[in-house]
Amino acid sequence: MRFVKIFLKTLLVLFVAATLLLAGAVWYFNRDLPNINSLTEEKLQVPLRVYTADGQVMAEFGEKRRQPMTLDQIPLLLQEAVIATEDQRFYEHGGVDFYGLARAAVQVMMTHEKVQGGSTITMQVARNFFLDPKKTYTRKAKEILLALKIGRELPKDTILELYLNKVYFGKRAYGVAAAAQVYYGETLDQLTLPQIAMLAGLPQAPSSANPLNNPKAALERRTHVLERMLDQHYITQAEYDSAVVAPLTAQYHALPVAVNAPYVAEMVRDAMVQQYGEDAYTMGLKVYTTINAADQLSANQAVESGLLAYDQRHGYRGAEANWGKINLKNLSEYANDLSEIPAVSDLQPALVIGSSEQNINVLLDTGMTVTLSWKDSQWARKQFQQGKWVGTVPNLATDIVKVGDVIRVRDLNGKWVLSQLPEAEAAFIALNPQTGAVIALVGGFNFESSKFNRITSAKRQPGSAFKPFLYSAALAKGYTLASLVNDAPIAVADQDSSGLWRPQNDTLKFYGPTRLRVALMNSRNLVSIRLLQQMGIPYAVDYIKNFGFTDEALPPSLSLALGTGSVTPLDLARGLSTFANGGLLVQPYFIQKVIDENNKVIFEAPVPTPTKIITPQNAYLINSAMKSVVSGGTGRGVRVLKRNDLAAKTGTTQLQNDNWFEGFNTQILGVAWVGFDQPRSTFENGAQSALPIWLSFMRQALQGMPESNLPVPPGIVTVRINTKTGQATSAIDKDSVFEIFTTETAPHFNSNIIESDNEENHQDNEPESDHQPLF
Repeated sequence: MRFVKIFLKTLLVLFVAATLLLAGAVWYFNRDLPNINSLTEEKLQVPLRVYTADGQVMAEFGEKRRQPMTLDQIPLLLQEAVIATEDQRFYEHGGVDFYGLARAAVQVMMTHEKVQGGSTITMQVARNFFLDPKKTYTRKAKEILLALKIGRELPKDTILELYLNKVYFGKRAYGVAAAAQVYYGETLDQLTLPQIAMLAGLPQAPSSANPLNNPKAALERRTHVLERMLDQHYITQAEYDSAVVAPLTAQYHALPVAVNAPYVAEMVRDAMVQQYGEDAYTMGLKVYTTINAADQLSANQAVESGLLAYDQRHGYRGAEANWGKINLKNLSEYANDLSEIPAVSDLQPALVIGSSEQNINVLLDTGMTVTLSWKDSQWARKQFQQGKWVGTVPNLATDIVKVGDVIRVRDLNGKWVLSQLPEAEAAFIALNPQTGAVIALVGGFNFESSKFNRITSAKRQPGSAFKPFLYSAALAKGYTLASLVNDAPIAVADQDSSGLWRPQNDTLKFYGPTRLRVALMNSRNLVSIRLLQQMGIPYAVDYIKNFGFTDEALPPSLSLALGTGSVTPLDLARGLSTFANGGLLVQPYFIQKVIDENNKVIFEAPVPTPTKIITPQNAYLINSAMKSVVSGGTGRGVRVLKRNDLAAKTGTTQLQNDNWFEGFNTQILGVAWVGFDQPRSTFENGAQSALPIWLSFMRQALQGMPESNLPVPPGIVTVRINTKTGQATSAIDKDSVFEIFTTETAPHFNSNIIESDNEENHQDNEPESDHQPLF
């Protein structure tokens, strides 16, 4: 009896001690537990997303791909799959399943190893939101206490929603919505039962047992999930039998980008980081740009096709490599090797495995073999060097390629054709000249190959594309489009040498006294130089600065007349918009609004407040003169669009290093550039290489757009003038045309001044090519 009493007292003491020890442990760990209320305020790390003006996805930035969903947006079957697999008593326990913990404890005692086990969904929420993932007994104790606390204070549905949005599924996918997109390219409501089971099984081993890294382990895990769903009566036997034998359909899916505009997306990313720091990647910001989806796609196509056409005009440079003798029994190995070579735009790597007569047989990285279209590959039969066609003209495939060559091919409307990576570069920007909103921007041929944005960062000589600003300065000083300037030889001291600078026209001819309209229309260099000389360089520089150009663009020398300063395509687009909108300088912008994770607008572009920098009359006169470039000058290629509202100018620099084309109406303005990043001759001029890019874009952008001419401002009159003197004349003068003037500068001849509100009709000198002379 005495022994029994001692035993009971001992048990009581041990119980009290254990209770006190447990209470102490609870107090110790509980004092550091976080406030559960923060869970409902938790801001999930959602990436930065960039959209077009009409809401189409352009890009996503951030390490974690996540798309938070409310529980009612998550299919019930997916919820059941997760519960059946991770925590079948989820709706019954208070946050901790002590039966599960007991099983885990037994396993620890038997194996003497810390294992993952017994963790409920609530415990995983506690761990994912608050605790270190490292497995320790201390962390497990905190996890249990925190789960109990969460279970007391939050509804079950809230806990499940937090889990389904937070848990990691591998491949940078956090949350079920991101996982569905990454592995299947689907939204949650499009998932099949086998796909749901696959996703539900991922949280236990998202990296080592996902269907992309380890298909065998992933299928075993999927089977386990389906078995648990069947046991819990979430699915029928028939559904199980069908799903368990379903093939593995998972593939990696990048973010579905509807509009490819990587240069614009990078501009947005940089702007957001500048504003919000590194948090920009996780704040869930949605940035809506000014980009028009259809116009951006047209710009992409215009730059790509224009640059490939330019490159092909200058001949085939040969294979990128040669892999020697080809064993046709090992094509799968060659295909794997080809897959290691990145595609550039739509130019895919291919291996020549056979050639005969006019057939070129190639292997693609997919393992497919195709025969290249000889007709569409014949551009490679000639070589263009130093501006001249050289070499023989081969007629056989073996004259172009040999077996073992690694080349580039592309799918051209269902036909595979020979191609090559362009050496030259191109860029294009289009904006609304009334507001400055950028509607399309392409900074180069391929962003992955070169992230350098040539629209915003490439400072190049504009050549004759700069002349409209010079002529605007002349009009502001009292010149008219009928003023005569002598197109004759000129020689001035060269500041860079002890000799003389003797600029010339591209034609190497001199045309004598020339009206300014004709000079701009035909891009007469000598007229432009003399005009600048007569106006005075300081005056011209001060005037042209108003268009937003920096000193770098305005060298204080006569070469300014030939566009020898340094500008970006964006600089040109901003300045030219003044002639399209009637004299106002607009600031280009590309971000329309920014929305935070709560769908609140936190930034919206202000209503543009353009600055008046020239008179409406001056803008109208330059606009008119640039229309003559289209109707009968160096930009006459634009006439294929059959519109009367387009004004334009070509530009080509010394040695043809930079080629430009710029053109606009009052609603849309575009600037195209072609050249080499390390300047060298293109052996073409702006009308040959840049105009086709501009034309390709405008052909699409202008569809359905009514003609939009600049309104005639007050104080503009039309006068009949003699083409040789620029003076007012009578209707019987056979050498006469109509010209427009301001009231103050109009020449007078009796009653021949005619008030006009219609665009004039000019028929002037025969057009010539646009090219700055070789010095």
